[in-house]
Amino acid sequence: MFGQLLSKAAVPVGVVGIILLLIVPIPTALLDVLIVLNITFALLILLTAMFVKKPLDFSVFPSLLLVATLFRLGLNVASTRLILSEAHAGQVIQAFGQITISGSLVIGAVIFLILTVIQFVVVTKGAERVAEVGARFTLDAMPGKQMAIDADLNAGLITDVEARRRRADVAAEADFYGAMDGASKFVKGDAIAGIVIVVINFAGGIVIGMAQHGMDIAAALQTYSLLTIGDGLVTQIPALLMAVSTGMIVTRENAEAEIGQAAGRQLLQSRNALLITGFAAMGMGLIPGMPLPAFLAIGSVLLFAASRVRAGRLRDAADQARAEAEAAGDIAAEGPDELMDRMRVHALEISLSPDIVDLASGGQGDLLARVKSLRRKIAVDIGLMMPPVRTRDNVELPAETYAILIAGVEAGRGTVPRGCVLAIGAELDRLPGTAVTDPVFGLEGKWVPAEMSHAADMAGATVIDRASVIVTHLSDLVQAQAHRLLSLEDVRRLTEHLRQTDPGVVEELTPAVLPLAAIQQVLAGLLAERVPINDLGRIYEALALRARASAETSGLIEAARAALGPAIAAPFARAGRLRVVMFDPLLEQQMLEGLRVVDGQSQIVLAPEATMQLLDAVRRTVAELDPVGPEPVLVCAPSLRPSVRRLVSSQVRGLPVLSYDEAAAGGFATDVVGVVRLAPTALPAAH
Repeated sequence: MFGQLLSKAAVPVGVVGIILLLIVPIPTALLDVLIVLNITFALLILLTAMFVKKPLDFSVFPSLLLVATLFRLGLNVASTRLILSEAHAGQVIQAFGQITISGSLVIGAVIFLILTVIQFVVVTKGAERVAEVGARFTLDAMPGKQMAIDADLNAGLITDVEARRRRADVAAEADFYGAMDGASKFVKGDAIAGIVIVVINFAGGIVIGMAQHGMDIAAALQTYSLLTIGDGLVTQIPALLMAVSTGMIVTRENAEAEIGQAAGRQLLQSRNALLITGFAAMGMGLIPGMPLPAFLAIGSVLLFAASRVRAGRLRDAADQARAEAEAAGDIAAEGPDELMDRMRVHALEISLSPDIVDLASGGQGDLLARVKSLRRKIAVDIGLMMPPVRTRDNVELPAETYAILIAGVEAGRGTVPRGCVLAIGAELDRLPGTAVTDPVFGLEGKWVPAEMSHAADMAGATVIDRASVIVTHLSDLVQAQAHRLLSLEDVRRLTEHLRQTDPGVVEELTPAVLPLAAIQQVLAGLLAERVPINDLGRIYEALALRARASAETSGLIEAARAALGPAIAAPFARAGRLRVVMFDPLLEQQMLEGLRVVDGQSQIVLAPEATMQLLDAVRRTVAELDPVGPEPVLVCAPSLRPSVRRLVSSQVRGLPVLSYDEAAAGGFATDVVGVVRLAPTALPAAH
């Protein structure tokens, strides 16, 4: 309890004390304690900045920087008051001045000026510029990061809680870099103030020493130069530490290791670089006049480090060979059951080229965990129990390539280069990498090195890791091919689960009225038109009523759609509005006149030329729509809907076809964004 109270009151009490420090004179003994506290506090901040893994772990840094700057200025005022009034400012300032001067006023002045130049021109100026650029790029990249979070959420890679946490992190990062941009101005102002105070102490001290204390010019120069340099050092050293901390914070990227670990791992990753540097150091030691022992010692250390890198690589290669041998032994020992399992055609499969199997090893990317999350999302969104996904390597695939198979047939493939991330955006020309087209959304992107992901973020691009690319592609294919993935066993499990909550509905429908195979055809037909089947009870009720009159599949599907009502149009609405494409009334009337029942299914029978012109008009109308906004839907008369859907589905992939009743069932307002028209002479009906 006392500790919590102390932590809450420490900063407010400290700020009040700093304000009093600016006004009230303090004794030299207290000044010594505060100077030591100032140096220690600056060192603590520097070490904390070195050991954090990402800048947001030290989000209070801008506020601490302001408090520390105000503290140093308060100490400057207190020490200046003592220097000018008493020609003495405590033991710490005296000791710093004597050590720096070392018997020579010129040497002391030069060392102090060098420290001032380093702090002001090099560190402070660089940190200020990096903070300014980081703040601007972070704000520019916010929309892209938000889009990436939404994409992961929609693909089922993250939960709502994780999405909220990531959005909060993005907002916190923008606030942090904005605060750092302003806080870096404190560091610059502090450096300028330190230089001005040094000039005042030196010039004013000499004048006061000669006028008030009766010193001659030599004594005044000696006394006040020592005090001025000492005071400047006890101020500039903490200021330099704070400036270095600022630069270290704003130049850090989010990482999973501290800066020391990351630097050691990355500097020792190249054996050739260590060897060349070691031999170069030894070679420089042979130059006449060079200290040969020092160069030999440094070169030997570098060569030893290179040998350790080689030994580590050989050990890793041996471990990998041992694992491959064990896997080969397991394959050789496979029995009939294992071989039959390998022969079985899996409903879903991800094949990876051997060089990217690390994605499925539970390490980089965590592909398997993301597939598990995708299964949960698919089940919640569309009611399909997504089959288990088999992941295996395939030596026949090109390097860095994956393929997604549905029922043993390849449905899509793409590339995921090692050590790269996919950046999707318009301003990627300045980034190195390979230009590609996103396999799901058809957007232009570029595979850039993983270490350039921060630069891609700064350029406003959406950055996607390799595993997310594969899972997003898998999600798109599963939703598009959901009707093929729904098995009879899935329908049986869904029915048994429904029996636990609505036994009457199940007993009314199956097996007396409809067998499970017929129900599977209906549910697959709904999934083929991207209609979720989560509301299974309502669907079964509609099927039970319709099946007593007719068990024809298309009629059952329309009955189920009518029962679902608003759920049909809801996925395509945004803010209570639907973007619809309609047929010209005259065209729709002529299509109704050409409606025929062929082999138990209704079809629009037109002349071949008219059919081709109709399909071309639909394609052209949809292609001309503004891509910004919710997905458009094609609406038509209820009796035409099944025929129109079969007619256009093969021509315009994924275009939803709704009846007027379905579009109006949810009470959504409609925005007509396109009308399909033909020339008046183009539609003679075929007889």
